[in-house]
Formats: sequence, C-alpha cells, structure tokens
Amino acid sequence: MKILDACCGSKMFWYDKHEPHTTYMDNRSEVGQFKDRDYIRNVVVDPDIIGDFRKLPFEDNEFDLVIFDPPHLINAGDNSWLKIKYGRLPKNDWPSYISDGFAECMRVLKPTGTLLFKWSSDQISFSDVFKAIGQKPILGDRRGRTRWSVFIKGKEKCEL
Repeated sequence: MKILDACCGSKMFWYDKHEPHTTYMDNRSEVGQFKDRDYIRNVVVDPDIIGDFRKLPFEDNEFDLVIFDPPHLINAGDNSWLKIKYGRLPKNDWPSYISDGFAECMRVLKPTGTLLFKWSSDQISFSDVFKAIGQKPILGDRRGRTRWSVFIKGKEKCEL
C-alpha cells in the first residue's frame, strides 16, 4: 500500500505521524508557536518532501490512497497562528489552485485508488469548492463545517 498526504501540514489528524506506508508532502517546512487560551501550542510542519501539490513529483498511477487536505483559508494574516497551522490559499486564484491540485492528486492515484478530500467551509463553501473541482464525491459526511469526502479515479467531470 502506498499513501500520499499531498499537503500534510502538521499532520494533525494522523495517529502515527510517521506512518511507514505514507509519503508526507507540503509546500513548507516550519515551526511555529502560538498561545491558545492558557496554553502555548507548537506547530511543526516537517514533511518528507517539500513541493507544490499542483506539480507532484511522482509518476502517474503511483498511489493507492491520496489524501488531499489543502489550505482552506484565504483570509489569514502573514504571521497569524491560523496561517501557521493551516496554510493559506491565494485569495484571487483559489479555484484554479484547488482544481489544479485535485487534478494532480488524481493523476498520481492508481486506477483502483481512493482520494480522500478534507475541507473546512469557514471561508469558502463546499459547493464552491466542488464547482472548482468539477466533480462530486461518491460519499462523505454532509454535516458540520469540516467534512471528509471520497472520490474515485475515472469519474467524469460534471457540472454541479
């Protein structure tokens, strides 16, 4: 089994942050610290590979599972804890940024593979993201601001 986490950030949802089947990638490597209520929190972004998820450095059809959890914020200050923790999308060009990243994740996914997509709708709605991608998931949760959706390779792009 080969897994790619295409924008791993600080690997927040991983139980094992060094899972041996997984290649962790992000466009940054950094350590940040912020105050959260009465606690000092450390954010460590330490991927195996530093790169742009819109230009993945892998062969076609290489991974069984691709996790695509791109930044979901367009409004976050340069030094804010939100940007450090989650990253930030370009404000004016986010639809093509997400669409290009999704297409690359699908390119490196095996024909029998699964793409797991995570999105938080705090600043950009799910419907706008799915329009940018041009494809609906086959399943996923439908409640809450943060959702997980499953996509499979080979499904035709569609109007949403």
